[in-house]
Amino acid sequence: MITPTRTRARTSLTRRTALALAVLLAASAAPTVSAYAAEAPAEHVEGTLPSGAKYLMDKPANWNGTVLLFSHGYRPAGLPLAGQNASDDATKALLLDQGYALVGSSYATNGWAVTDAVPDQLATLDVFTARFGEARRTIAWGQSYGGLVTTAIAERHPGRIDGSLAMCGLVHGGVANWNNTLDPVFALKTLLAPGSSVQLTGFADQASAAAAAGTLGKTVTDAQATPEGRARIALAAALHNIPGWNDASQPEPAPDDWNAQQANQYQALQGMLSLPAFSWRQEAESRAGGNMSWNTGVDYTKMLRQSSVHKEVTELYKEAGLSLKKDLGALNRAPRISADPAAVDWMSRTSSFTGKLRKPQLTIHTTGDALVPVQVQSAYRRAATAAGSASLLRQAYVDNPGHCSFSPAEQTGALHTLEKRLDKGRWQGTDPASLNATSAAADPTTPARYIPYRPAPYPRPYDLAHPGDGR
Repeated sequence: MITPTRTRARTSLTRRTALALAVLLAASAAPTVSAYAAEAPAEHVEGTLPSGAKYLMDKPANWNGTVLLFSHGYRPAGLPLAGQNASDDATKALLLDQGYALVGSSYATNGWAVTDAVPDQLATLDVFTARFGEARRTIAWGQSYGGLVTTAIAERHPGRIDGSLAMCGLVHGGVANWNNTLDPVFALKTLLAPGSSVQLTGFADQASAAAAAGTLGKTVTDAQATPEGRARIALAAALHNIPGWNDASQPEPAPDDWNAQQANQYQALQGMLSLPAFSWRQEAESRAGGNMSWNTGVDYTKMLRQSSVHKEVTELYKEAGLSLKKDLGALNRAPRISADPAAVDWMSRTSSFTGKLRKPQLTIHTTGDALVPVQVQSAYRRAATAAGSASLLRQAYVDNPGHCSFSPAEQTGALHTLEKRLDKGRWQGTDPASLNATSAAADPTTPARYIPYRPAPYPRPYDLAHPGDGR
């Protein structure tokens, strides 16, 4: 739990205090922003919602009237609950210094917890309003899985916010996410361990998921030692659009250094096998009531042609003396995995998007993200366009490897750009040069690396604006 420099009485919402909160929320004489903006001292508040979620609030002495509702990223089930109201300490300090109030909750449970996260975040806003008065403006923001939560709030509860900022978010939604997580492991099993009985979906418990991850992980480790294995690992990585430079600790490979790029992808794939593709999938399946993924009807030859790293795969196959056409044929002929319709329905209803925005949303993404590839932005753009919301959506890209590896300047610059849209009623300064200038002005001590970029098509989009896709 974070210990504040100056802390008012700790809030714990038992049944008795929840009733008092309800009375306070209903009171007509609730304090306003003006009552606090210039006079109240800085306050740090921690507490527990009736759901069990932990919340965290910081209101600076110079509150500018804007509250930022932060949704945190994925936390595996079993970890302690902890409130979080900013992406990182440096960005938090910068935003507090600029007068923003910061709030956020832990969610009542960890894991694929969208059904807890959205109501818990809205309840946290209620607590803030009851204690500090109505904000002049409310902006939802979040990173990674929290970008999914933020977009869910934006689409389903637009009356609670004025705009949203989704950073490195799963804006493609849950069905697309789990489908595309299936593709690389399906390729690894089919090409590196043909005939293996290793399980890819439908896990009974965490132990069975861990066993499958260990078996396939060892197979991949062994394959990495041969040119043929490396080529096939690159093919699997390409189906997830894993970039050849995806971690700041890796030297940036030359554009045609296929082996260095593949080595970086191998590391990212091993990370995927160790947690998301098996352990996190099993937890999500337990919520959905079954397997929510399928690859029936998928043309892997077509998918590879659309991949951002297609060229690398073709070159490594040539170097290994393998037939790419033959391996793609093996993938396309392999027995497929079907989904449980009820599980797909649950994931669709809780975690997929319509693209219908009522308030402006800005999304930012790094170009070198292996966990949530930048191509997810194409998926949400497609949904928003179909829903008639394209004018409310802007997307920007940071030239950096890694997942959510934004500087404080880049995050704050994006926030200020969204605020300009809210102030002016139209988008201004969303081009890379303007974003970099705004970011540098917000924090000249950290990098600003926005670039012109157009992501490749997302390989397996699924959204509620195109409900028949992928069936």
